[in-house]
Amino acid sequence: MSVGWDAYGRAGRAQRWSARLALAAAASAVLLPLLQGGLGGILLLLCAAAATAVGAAAVWWTLTTRGPVRAGAAALAVAAPLAVVGLFAAAGMLRTVVVCLALWSLAVWAGRYALRSTGLRPPRVREHRTPPPRRPVVFMNPRSGGGKVERLGLQAVAERLGARVVLLDRERHHDVAASAREAVTQGADLLGVAGGDGTQALVAGVAAEHGVPLLVVPAGTRNHFAMDLGLDRDDPAAALDALRDGVELRVDLGFAGERPFVNNVSFGVYAAVVQSPAYRDDKVGTLLGMLPDLLAGQGGQRLTARAGDTLLTDPQALLVSNNPYRRDDPFGLGRRERLDSGTLGVLGVRVDGPVAAAGLLLDPQANGITVTTAREVVVRAGSQEPTAGEGPAPGAAPGDGPVAGAASSIEVGIDGEALVLPSPVRCRTAPGVLRVRVPRHRPGVPEARPPLDWRRLRKLAAAVGRTAVTGRPDSASRR
Repeated sequence: MSVGWDAYGRAGRAQRWSARLALAAAASAVLLPLLQGGLGGILLLLCAAAATAVGAAAVWWTLTTRGPVRAGAAALAVAAPLAVVGLFAAAGMLRTVVVCLALWSLAVWAGRYALRSTGLRPPRVREHRTPPPRRPVVFMNPRSGGGKVERLGLQAVAERLGARVVLLDRERHHDVAASAREAVTQGADLLGVAGGDGTQALVAGVAAEHGVPLLVVPAGTRNHFAMDLGLDRDDPAAALDALRDGVELRVDLGFAGERPFVNNVSFGVYAAVVQSPAYRDDKVGTLLGMLPDLLAGQGGQRLTARAGDTLLTDPQALLVSNNPYRRDDPFGLGRRERLDSGTLGVLGVRVDGPVAAAGLLLDPQANGITVTTAREVVVRAGSQEPTAGEGPAPGAAPGDGPVAGAASSIEVGIDGEALVLPSPVRCRTAPGVLRVRVPRHRPGVPEARPPLDWRRLRKLAAAVGRTAVTGRPDSASRR
């Protein structure tokens, strides 16, 4: 037997035993309280499920009410899980709960390990070797990320590597897009940006427009785009190594109307909140003050969105992302595994009350969540799509007609920046138009954790021989 087939067989055995371990640990986590507590254990599990639902409903009331009712709901949200812990402690089963949690954690880890070893990894973004830039220009925002540019000496590092640095003056409302265009006309062959995602998106639009590479320096607060490029967000200066030893990636760029975005465009609740002048100074207070009206439908705008064949009616929150977010994070909001799929990710949320909120917590795939992908998403301020008598004018694009009850503009948040755009807002993707120069040596994007599929785990556990492994070793391994 060849070395390739030996490794192939070992992978299959590890996969099968991991699936069996996951099923055994999960079954033990469920049966242990029943075996120890009997009927009382069953009642305690039912109480735990009920407390979870009550806690979710209490969180909803906390977000949608004010005054004493909000305070009482917040207290209930805290008291519900504590009451369950107290019940288990009174029954002498607190240690059992700890053991069950450990078993369930083992089941999740083993199950994901088994499924990850069978899944097909998505293709990596292709790297292109190109010579270093000769006339790079790097725009730096001194205020981003609490002053990372000055604190980490990024200007000196960039200049030492041969770049011309332009410091942005946010007090004077610096037009970074115009400055980037001017730099290109003066001969810049690379545009770099050290700042937040919003600033990066503006420079990215100019870089894509003129076909020059973009250099991303994660000097903002969250740096989601840099994270999905596989850069080290804890070491912004390391991104500047691309000026001397880098490779290029071809990635997609999103557009909301004519405005470019590298991460996402938000509509609804979040978009309305970021419009508030008080949001920058008091994010939590502004959010809590506005949410009751927004979630109850007494404030904000009613929206209708068309994403391919999917119609979203009156979503309270809508997120359109440049490539879909991974599904192994809560609600898929975390990382994007790829930036070159040529599609937009779409996430719509609609929660109509405490019962729906509880159902959403217990079942993330509930009807209140819409997750899909599309090449184009059209969002309107209004409650319905055009009727037969209100279609688009001759020569207009499909979906451009008037809408009953529609407003003329929509509040949006583009990469965290508050804007107001004319309705409808057409979000689209421009596949592969953005050249991004990154260091040849960088952390990369961690592999996604596959969602647990218990039916598939059962099949893997029952498999024999090499049938559990997806795919076959290449021809070289057979020889």
